[in-house]
Amino acid sequence: MAKLTKAQREWKPNTPKKLRSTRMMFASVVLMLEAFVALFLGLGLFGLKDKNPLFLVAAAVLAVLFIAACGVVRKPWGPAFGWVLQAALIAGGFWEPSMFVVGILFAAAWWYALYAGARIDRENVDRAKAQARWDSEHPDISGDGPAAAAK
Repeated sequence: MAKLTKAQREWKPNTPKKLRSTRMMFASVVLMLEAFVALFLGLGLFGLKDKNPLFLVAAAVLAVLFIAACGVVRKPWGPAFGWVLQAALIAGGFWEPSMFVVGILFAAAWWYALYAGARIDRENVDRAKAQARWDSEHPDISGDGPAAAAK
């Protein structure tokens, strides 16, 4: 028999599903894409400039920071850390001018991920509260009452 996860062991029938943060998922996607951009920036600078391995090391460190930021984006200081990384990506424009445009576009995507994700999270919480209220007011229809048990 396969080993069960903690969530599987604790599951009971009619257990409400925990809401996942859309804000965190959107922000993580943007950060992961930026990690790839940072790597490609390092490769491009290494190939186009003077073959200095420092470009590769700096790009790898920046990419690791972007990936690490995915894990801390839910912390109170996580979005601020993301903004610092956005500034670092934009600063890549001093070595490769096209990165000014790419960095600003990713900063806009980061802002939108935080803004729209938070809005969707609020709407999901409101929807869950409304559903719980409706279920408590209509127990026979929602599957909690005696009529549902007779089915």
